[in-house]
Amino acid sequence: MLLTKRSFLSGAAGFSSAAVLGSIPNLTNAQITLADMKLDVVSDGSLSLPGSFIFGPMPQDELAPIVEKYQLSTDVLTPPCNATLLRHRERTVLFDVGSGPDFAPNSGVILESLDALGVAPEEVTDVVFTHAHPDHLWGLLDDFDDPLFTEARYLIGQAEWDYWTNPNTVNDIGETRASFAVGAARRLALIEDKIAFFTDGEEILPGVAARATFGHTPGHMAFEVRNGSESVMILGDCIGNHHVAFERPEWPSGSDQDQEMAAQTRLGLLDQLSHEKTRVIGFHLLGNGIGFVDKTADGYAFVPEV
Repeated sequence: MLLTKRSFLSGAAGFSSAAVLGSIPNLTNAQITLADMKLDVVSDGSLSLPGSFIFGPMPQDELAPIVEKYQLSTDVLTPPCNATLLRHRERTVLFDVGSGPDFAPNSGVILESLDALGVAPEEVTDVVFTHAHPDHLWGLLDDFDDPLFTEARYLIGQAEWDYWTNPNTVNDIGETRASFAVGAARRLALIEDKIAFFTDGEEILPGVAARATFGHTPGHMAFEVRNGSESVMILGDCIGNHHVAFERPEWPSGSDQDQEMAAQTRLGLLDQLSHEKTRVIGFHLLGNGIGFVDKTADGYAFVPEV
């Protein structure tokens, strides 16, 4: 049983995190092996989002058949949160750290998921961020505002760091996301002495290359993990769902900070991934997030790996 400060607090309050969230089966959902590289999907639970957060700026009449096709609710969307753990030689690398205890009631279970794999927080050697939205960054700290991954070094794209640490961001980002800016700046400040920066195309770790996928946030990055002829693309949120992002990638999404740029990013990336038959891991894609991109007659489709 993993004993953390969070579970201690929950126990003192008379109930555990499992009681709050209900049963949390299959915390770790899937694994991919690329020779001596091992990638595990690590669940951080799920979110509950207003449908308008995604669908708001879209043409509603054209959206309706997609909503029906995928049996979605326009009121509440409940995407999974799929972080990725890479174990390669002496390195244990976590891509994004989830929500932590302060963002959403059905998320924040990444420590339990790591424990199910036999990985303790202090065994993580590197934490790599796709971007600094709450469900990817706020799990950095425990309930006492101490870093959870005490032995890790941290890596983030230079443009993403510059944006969230800019004191003007909280005023420029808009009222609905102002708390995102405050939360990101506070957490990033606490790891400033342990963080390294990178730019598009850099090999940030052996076999791991950064790919600029701007738009969802100003410095969003995806990561290509390659070993020989095999590769996997860790997407983060540049392709943020399994339905409308594939069916109509050119449409603006309310979840993206620069909607036009994000759409262009999606279109280019989907074309590449479908052409190259590259396996993907998407943070909010269906199930465990692992699958392929298929080109269809009038768009794309996410094909989950069985």
